[in-house]
Amino acid sequence: QVQLVESGGGLVQAGGSLRLSCAASGLTFSTYNMAWFRQAPGKERECVGAITWRGGKIYYPDSVKGRFTISRDNANHTVYLQMNSLKPEDTAVYYCAARLGGGLDYNSNAYYYWGQGTQVTVSS
Repeated sequence: QVQLVESGGGLVQAGGSLRLSCAASGLTFSTYNMAWFRQAPGKERECVGAITWRGGKIYYPDSVKGRFTISRDNANHTVYLQMNSLKPEDTAVYYCAARLGGGLDYNSNAYYYWGQGTQVTVSS
């Protein structure tokens, strides 16, 4: 079955960096568009980066543009989220998600498969 397993979360001070990884199995990874979402308590789930199956198109919301970088390694079935200059408002559970076809999309409803999430906490 399809599995998406996130890792790399943790506690970091404001201004610090973290790199999240999402290892995929049970699907033809190179044909799936991938994304990272986050959800803080009491807030809606937000896309913080999306990348098409070949990496040719990438989306970031304004809230993370210039600080976060999404990338993928199709040979190793992994998608990454490099997060720099972290702020306390970046604190959330971060989820990896996958969808087949349809191009770049930042809506959570468009994604079929989800990981279990990894906690990122940024202290001030």
